[in-house]
Amino acid sequence: YALGTLMFATSMGNAPEDSARVLHQALDAGINFLDTADAYGDSEDVVGKALAGRRDDVVLATKFGRPTGEDPNHQGASRRWIVTAVENSLRRLRTDHIDLYQLHRPDPDTDIEETLAALTDLIHSGKVRAIGASQTPAAGIVEAQWVAERRGLTRFHTEQPAYSILNRGIEREVLPTAQRFGMGTLVWGPLGQGLLT
Repeated sequence: YALGTLMFATSMGNAPEDSARVLHQALDAGINFLDTADAYGDSEDVVGKALAGRRDDVVLATKFGRPTGEDPNHQGASRRWIVTAVENSLRRLRTDHIDLYQLHRPDPDTDIEETLAALTDLIHSGKVRAIGASQTPAAGIVEAQWVAERRGLTRFHTEQPAYSILNRGIEREVLPTAQRFGMGTLVWGPLGQGLLT
């Protein structure tokens, strides 16, 4: 199980101390995987503060690519933005490495080779340990795997799609494709954004 931290953003109405309490209870219960994103308001800041002294206890995942403000240059999957975004996330998370760095949404304006090359460089530098993607259609997964193999780049290790009993569309193509390439799947919204609670 992973603890998603979108709800840790104070813009969602949660006080940082309440979020820290939830995070500590999750760790104490044995959850050791945290997933956040730079686009989740101040969630990375809240997670970074709450993890003080416990960073080595978790697999820490974050995402990049979605807009993080009004500036149209603060988004996407270009090398220029990835290099900036990872430094911002490392600072907010108060860590020297990210265990899983994920492309939040496909970027139709950037060639996947540029994205994978930048992410491969981050792995070689030690700032990122593994890479993944989110909300990628099956054809996009195949293209990324093909480009990585063809160009000698690091491939995506994970895919993060929406999935619940109310939203089973990934069963047709995305899940079989991820399985074919040996990718882990981290689903979001398994309770249908509360409809199944």
